[in-house]
Amino acid sequence: MTSQTDDILAPRGDHAKGLAAIAVYGASGHTGRFVVAELRRRNLPVIAIGRSAEKLEQVEATETRIASLDDPAALDRALAGASVVINCAGPFLDTAQPVIEAALRGGVHYLDVTAEQQAARDTFANFNAAARSAGIKIVPAASFYGGLASLLARAAMQGWHKADHVRIAVALDSWQPTQGTRITGQRNTVPRVQLSDGALVTLQPSAHPAKWDFPAPFGRQDVTPMPFSEIIAIARDRRVGNASSVMNLLPLTEVRDPRTPGPIAADALGRSSQTFVADVVAENDGRQRRAFAVGQDIYAITAPIIVEAAERILRGHAQASGSGAFALSELFEPHDFLDTIAARYSGFKTHFSFNEAEND
Repeated sequence: MTSQTDDILAPRGDHAKGLAAIAVYGASGHTGRFVVAELRRRNLPVIAIGRSAEKLEQVEATETRIASLDDPAALDRALAGASVVINCAGPFLDTAQPVIEAALRGGVHYLDVTAEQQAARDTFANFNAAARSAGIKIVPAASFYGGLASLLARAAMQGWHKADHVRIAVALDSWQPTQGTRITGQRNTVPRVQLSDGALVTLQPSAHPAKWDFPAPFGRQDVTPMPFSEIIAIARDRRVGNASSVMNLLPLTEVRDPRTPGPIAADALGRSSQTFVADVVAENDGRQRRAFAVGQDIYAITAPIIVEAAERILRGHAQASGSGAFALSELFEPHDFLDTIAARYSGFKTHFSFNEAEND
């Protein structure tokens, strides 16, 4: 007999047997719970880590451990026996460094879900050499923000030697923010950047909204510049000269309104009814390629993305065999990775198209 959850997300059975435990820092948070649930679905042992014993009691994991960010010894004990740590606790401007340092001491691969540009920049700048020395992979922004758009961009650019411009547009039909999103918004006052002529430069404010023709179900929308960590990830690809991001206006109005409620579960997986599209257009010498993904709930979709990445790293299925700091799109063939997510996750679909000028 098949449950409603099985209909939504097909399980993989016992294929993960034998892999070492994956730790989740911030396991009791909204995104952390989705990540723990995805790990359990794959029959992977989970070490749930957090700062509150009371909140961790509500998390179904193989083991729970308490560790605060200002206690390196406790972080070391919390990661003991783990193969990977997935950091779901923002703001990452505060949490990434201590968790990464513990991962380095323990020889544990590190991934996080940051949308914060500066946190991702700091991770790449400060920990690449240390990760190489420790023999681990560090992957910031392996999530809806950051990872998904970078995979779509890499897929769109396949076979190209360069891209003049990669344009990213995100549309949400609503944005009911988590408490973590609100705290991060208050904490993250660092100016946003975009990629211009191969360099990350401060985004200049736009006086008037532009228009973007999104795929269904959104259609034409007013948009405003709103770059997240995908710009930092895409900037890792030296073929890209310019990269910019926009978002439709409605969700930004909602996320900035303190009266907007948090996410409300609408299905058996606990996903909200929120619909998203991440649309990427790559341009090169007058040619244009488009890649987009549509799906449900930006927080929930992060779980299969980051868990798929963690499991592939453990199984040695990354394109980059060495250690260091990587963007998600540097590690995995994008079409295969995205197809795997689409096959596993109901409602998530991708589409790729070339314009009439495309000849190769």
